[in-house]
Amino acid sequence: MSTAARAVTTPAAAATAATDPGDPGDRPVVVVGAGPIGLAAAAHLLDRGLRPLVLEAGDGPGHAVSGWGHVRLFSRWAEVIDPVAEKLLTARDPGWVRPDDTAYPTGAEWVEHWLRPLADTLGDRVRYGSRVTGVARAGRDLTVDADRAAQPFVVQVERADGGEERITARAVLDASGTTGTPSPLGANGLPALGERAAADRVVYGIPDLRDPAVRARYAGRTTAVVGSGASAFTVLAALAELAREAPGTRAVWILRRGLGTDTFGGGEADQLPARGALGLRARAAVEAGTATPLTGFRIAAVERAGDGTDRLVPVAEDGRRSEPVDSVVAVTGLRPDLSFLSEVRLGLDERLRAPVALAPLIDPNVHSCGTVYPHGAEELSHPEGDLYLVGMKSYGRAPTFLAMTGYEQVRSVAAELAGDREAARRVELVLPETGVCGGSGLFDEPAAVEGTGDGGEAAAGGCCGAPVTVGGPGGGSPARGGC
Repeated sequence: MSTAARAVTTPAAAATAATDPGDPGDRPVVVVGAGPIGLAAAAHLLDRGLRPLVLEAGDGPGHAVSGWGHVRLFSRWAEVIDPVAEKLLTARDPGWVRPDDTAYPTGAEWVEHWLRPLADTLGDRVRYGSRVTGVARAGRDLTVDADRAAQPFVVQVERADGGEERITARAVLDASGTTGTPSPLGANGLPALGERAAADRVVYGIPDLRDPAVRARYAGRTTAVVGSGASAFTVLAALAELAREAPGTRAVWILRRGLGTDTFGGGEADQLPARGALGLRARAAVEAGTATPLTGFRIAAVERAGDGTDRLVPVAEDGRRSEPVDSVVAVTGLRPDLSFLSEVRLGLDERLRAPVALAPLIDPNVHSCGTVYPHGAEELSHPEGDLYLVGMKSYGRAPTFLAMTGYEQVRSVAAELAGDREAARRVELVLPETGVCGGSGLFDEPAAVEGTGDGGEAAAGGCCGAPVTVGGPGGGSPARGGC
């Protein structure tokens, strides 16, 4: 199809639509992403009398969450439902039944019983198949100062049918998450040498071992699991379970650090008991020999074994070589996609790629679980006014996030956009002391998590991509707590 045929308007008309200020009262607040935080943002904006427009690249709500739908959150239903969004949903859909607060949903259940009903309630305020490819100020590129703040935002969108359009907005909330951009295997942040060539053997995120074809890929074979967070625990525990049915199933667990007292999380002391149980199950896999740790192993390359098979050998920066493995599962974290924000002025920390005022609160070099405080519009602001990164994306490369944190973020931002500065700065969230470590959960049914030393079934965290915690996997990816 030609470019001319794909365009939704003529170039002149598109330019006019982009630069004409129009009636500011008619402009929507554009929310990028129809995940848990994006949909909650729309509900909060409506509650404040503002007009949201949610743009989702996927074909339904919670598209990224659906990618790790087999993973069980380590947060209960009570911790992943936003109260303002629930108020909207129950008012407009009397038939909706709130799930059991004490149960742990899977990603798929989160979508089915919460995100989809909420999105249906929002109706045409949510548009699917609408990928945001750029955000700018009308008639002003990144370099232009003159009258910049007075111009509306222009959001460039590519539709699923191939067409393009521009939407004029009064404000933009980017809740697109990070699950679509997993970090590579290389310890220096770059893809390891040979990583791309080995793409047929490398999986990013938590594989769904309920799928017979996927299960066959790991049964009776050796898998390198790269990562040290709750997503890695999930994979180790799942492979240990598979080993009971398929002898010879093993994991080589590759960690950049050593094994210490905190390697497996808070255990029975974790205020999110299911997450503590997950760490204990990973430890049990190591103690049983199902998982063999390679510590202080910073991957520089991935090579073919050269033994007549198609197995792989991870190679460390110090020259050490892993034993040959049949495949690699990378649960190495996530990073934000900032490419479509290149024409707006962001104030981001140079290390975490999180807003500069937020970064000191979430810096993993400084903070441990339980030390991140609730925050809102003030900490999320940028030099470009009325532009906010919310949800998992606001945390940049920091490995921790809670859905409850995201709900508090959008509550505050909606208040700020509505002019209620006092409410925007008020803290309305109390987090568990150890509630900031994100992670993804198991896909089996969670058993009792009290007294987790017996290695019983555990759940884990979950949101936008790899799951997020209280609030999913890596893609959104399961390594965080609630997107």
